[in-house]
Amino acid sequence: MSKVEPAPATDPAIDLEREKQEILSRYRSLLRSLKGERTPEGVRRIRKAFNIALEAHKDQRRKSGEPYIYHPIAVARICAEEIGLGPTSVLCALLHDTVEDTDLTLDDVRELFGPTEATIIDGLTKISGLNVTGSMQAENFRKVLLSMAQDVRVILIKLADRLHNMRTLDSMAREKQLKIASETLFLYAPLAHRLGLYNIKNELEDLALKYKEPEIFEEISTKLKKSEPVRKRFISRFSMPIGAALEKEGFGYEIKGRPKSVHSIWNKMQKKNVSFEEVYDVFAIRIIVNSRPELEKADCWKVYSIVTDYYQPNPDRLRDWISLPKANGYESLHTTVMSPGGRWVEVQIRSKRMDEVAEMGYAAHWRYKDSDEKQNAMDAWIDRIREALEDPGSSAVDFVNDFKLNLFSEEIVAFTPNGEMRTLPAGSTALDFAFDIHTDLGRQCIGAKVNHKLVPLSHPLRNGDQIEIITSKKQQPKEDWLNYVVTAKARARIKQNLRDQKKKMAGVGRESVEDHMRKWGVKPDAKNIAALVEYFRATSENDLFWHVARGRFDLDKITPAVSAKGRLELPVQVPQGDERSFEEVVAEIRGAKGGALLLGDDLQRIDYQLSKCCNPIPGDDVFGFITQHDGIKVHRVSCPSAVQLMSNFAYRIVKARWKGKDQMEFLAGLRFSGIDSAGIVLNITTIISAEHNVNMRSIGFESNDGIFEGKVMAYVQNTDHLNQLIEKLRGVEGVKSVERVDH
Repeated sequence: MSKVEPAPATDPAIDLEREKQEILSRYRSLLRSLKGERTPEGVRRIRKAFNIALEAHKDQRRKSGEPYIYHPIAVARICAEEIGLGPTSVLCALLHDTVEDTDLTLDDVRELFGPTEATIIDGLTKISGLNVTGSMQAENFRKVLLSMAQDVRVILIKLADRLHNMRTLDSMAREKQLKIASETLFLYAPLAHRLGLYNIKNELEDLALKYKEPEIFEEISTKLKKSEPVRKRFISRFSMPIGAALEKEGFGYEIKGRPKSVHSIWNKMQKKNVSFEEVYDVFAIRIIVNSRPELEKADCWKVYSIVTDYYQPNPDRLRDWISLPKANGYESLHTTVMSPGGRWVEVQIRSKRMDEVAEMGYAAHWRYKDSDEKQNAMDAWIDRIREALEDPGSSAVDFVNDFKLNLFSEEIVAFTPNGEMRTLPAGSTALDFAFDIHTDLGRQCIGAKVNHKLVPLSHPLRNGDQIEIITSKKQQPKEDWLNYVVTAKARARIKQNLRDQKKKMAGVGRESVEDHMRKWGVKPDAKNIAALVEYFRATSENDLFWHVARGRFDLDKITPAVSAKGRLELPVQVPQGDERSFEEVVAEIRGAKGGALLLGDDLQRIDYQLSKCCNPIPGDDVFGFITQHDGIKVHRVSCPSAVQLMSNFAYRIVKARWKGKDQMEFLAGLRFSGIDSAGIVLNITTIISAEHNVNMRSIGFESNDGIFEGKVMAYVQNTDHLNQLIEKLRGVEGVKSVERVDH
């Protein structure tokens, strides 16, 4: 949902008649985008929903000043045109913000349209009124994911909503842009990927990068545009012999070139520590053949044979997603071949049906699943989600993080002793495998045999492993098991078991509390127990009982008094440290001049620390994060932790900006590499310490077969100072790359 404001209806600059015509034009375009799904009954219901949304949002405008109704129409159109959903989803998309922002209720929706529509819209409606110290974002993520178990259309409409909000993020404040972009990278982009919506996933990631790292996004986009004509000529030359051979074999086909997304190019540059020019697979060539369902696999391998007749393949880069489709139903043959110009090119081979599933994801899978039994991978994944969601468990933040572990991961295939195949996220252990087979097997697991060799339950599995689980009826899940598992199902079952164990221990603790109260001469009633909870600062009665059972809270050390009314009177404990709540800390910072944490030589009364995970320096784009025990930590916006912090804890984020002169020094790291030659170390150290007057904390060089790598930790004044130093080092003969490192 985008920010809404009352419409300034009397504003003479607004042409209401023109807006009315524009709304109708957009509505007609929406109906046209329904294509084959358009029926008179469907159109009638959509018209009804449109009229209700139009009336409900009539006094609202977006931050950009546009009528708010533009947003639900755009979301509905993305659902129909880009995801391929039908009239029910379009109707729900039109109404998705009405229950949250207007007087319309879920009961109204149920009465007007039916229970399915009410369930979907309930899933799309944000939770309100939570305590500010709980993560509202994580609670809303959890609600969306739980709704997904009932009807996957909830998440598909939510993705369309997020995509339109990302496309129109320009009018939002910078901190709001960062929060929304971080949420998108944290949860929505991986969800789109998992549901097979590759185009939407790529666009979400690109837009998130555009707002988080605008300069990097602009630089890569410009380079992609400049290289487009050369790329087109290359694709044409590369495809010519393949096309002629396909025609000779009687194939109907289409060959197209697809550039990689800006975000995936940036990712590759980061991971492999290379420049844009060194990313060899900036684009992929896709060959789509018209093939009958029973011949798809054979035809794709025939095409692979034709491609490798002309171009030499890289044997390490063959991926067969046809024999073993991805969990989201994706099927394709991927190979990387050497072109005549001496560059590697990725080639993707697939049938027309496979291409539609790859483009439209879950919606296309739905359309095809009746006619093709192979399309079970997606259904199996949705079933796994339902299993993982059966027990939402502890905090919303933990729940979302556990769920996300499974979203991001690639997959491996493992086998039972009987040869049954199980698909698990990469990084899964023998314990994950045990829980995947059955909860009881997981609970009683004491070890495993992997390929007939005895291994501990923490043993990570590899593709093709055969696993036999060894159990004992005396075994019980332990706290450290959570360090051995990656699947949401295993984590949920272990946590549930630990809670059950805690409950049993709490029963023992309750008896001890009641015994002590009788000794003290008071009734073990709710008020007296509440007094003990407050005295020990326990989070609940159960927490008190559990800690008593474990010996953490010692009742024998208390000498309470008893009031005339039989009430327990306990000595007051002096609070340790600063007991201000998060709200008070935030209010103090936000109430300060400019509403931001000032960093530098300003005498700021609130303590802060520069985070060691990203070492911010003046000039960096930064934010403050209120921790529970260590005050405020300042992180760079590009810090690896930033996405997770902004996604789950926006209520603990405060704006921060640098203030002051270049009188302070900050630690920054540089990594450089190049061709080893006599005197190069001296040249580098001279530039760092003499020419730029920089104090070094540590420096190290390694040389191997004529190539050297070095790293220096040095004190600089700000980003300008650091960038000047980087440019000077890049000018040293033999130095090939210089980059900043976080620590």
